[in-house]
Amino acid sequence: MRWPATRFCHVRVLLDENVPLDLAAELSQHEVSTVVGLGWAGIKNGELFRRAAGNFDAFVTVDRNIEFQQPISRQPFGVIIMHAVTNRIEHLLPLIPQTLQALDGIASGELRKVRG
Repeated sequence: MRWPATRFCHVRVLLDENVPLDLAAELSQHEVSTVVGLGWAGIKNGELFRRAAGNFDAFVTVDRNIEFQQPISRQPFGVIIMHAVTNRIEHLLPLIPQTLQALDGIASGELRKVRG
C-alpha cells in the first residue's frame, strides 16, 4: 500500500517485538529493523534500549507502558507509541500515515504518540 508522502527524512527505525513484522514493509522509505529480526526477542526494554543506542533514530512500539518504565527523554533515539485497539496489522495499518509523520524529524529523547 502506498501512503501520502511526508517530508522525506531517512530514519533508522527499530520495531518492537509487539509490532507485527508486516508493518516494516509499510515504512519502507526508512531503514527498518525488527527486534525479532535482530534476534533480540525476549530482551527486557532497558537492555533493548542499550542495544538500540547509536544504531537507531526511532523505536516504534505498541507498549503503552514503556513511557512509564524507561527514561525516554534520556534516550539517543525517539520513541513512537502506536495506540490501536489491538496490535494486529489490520488495526495498525490505519495509523501508518500518522506514524510516517511522527517519524519525520523525530529527535533523541522525544516521545510521540499516534492514535486512530
